[in-house]
Amino acid sequence: MCSEVNNKLADPTPASTNPADYGQNLRIIECSAQIRELQTIIRDKNTTRSDFKFYADRLIRLVIEESLNQLPYSDCSVVTPTGAIYDGLKYRSGNCGVSIIRSGEAMEQGLRDCCRSIRIGKILVESDAETHAARVVYARFPDDISRRQVLLMYPIMATGNTVIQAVNVLKDHGVPETAIILSNLFCTPAAASMVVTAFPEMKILTSELHPSAPNHFGQKYFGTD
Repeated sequence: MCSEVNNKLADPTPASTNPADYGQNLRIIECSAQIRELQTIIRDKNTTRSDFKFYADRLIRLVIEESLNQLPYSDCSVVTPTGAIYDGLKYRSGNCGVSIIRSGEAMEQGLRDCCRSIRIGKILVESDAETHAARVVYARFPDDISRRQVLLMYPIMATGNTVIQAVNVLKDHGVPETAIILSNLFCTPAAASMVVTAFPEMKILTSELHPSAPNHFGQKYFGTD
């Protein structure tokens, strides 16, 4: 289901694929035949790596573009070459990206293509082989990240554990929940339930809410499968 959610937070359940059950801060980009085709190619086990990367980059760009629409902006006026005044908009200063290593790094170029000089930080979260508990082992941010709007990039959210650890680190560095936008490609209902419960004021933008996540994304994109 591809739609924008505007109603108030309900009680989300891991089995629900209705985005309305996860509150107004979970948004799914408007569905189209193009987006569904990209999702299908990415999920197809027979897709070659070169095709996978090409079409994944296309979907990433669409998600990044819509994520940028969630950033705050201000009114502004400019003078055109003919001397006319044009009343437009400009993003407020102080935006940055943060990618969750490694799969989140696949989204960095898409952000740079849209915002030429944007600064990008990184977080590395690892899971314990026995307990599967997630922990942050590395984080690098702009020094003034507490005063910035943050686009947190993570393409596949299957459980939500990694994202929760990453957001906790951002909050430890003074970033408010309201200043974080999670840019995501594929999200499971279980992950959505966990993350919106933990951080109800954080915005989440994804292309799909589906019980099955393409967990092969990182390996396929970087050619390590």
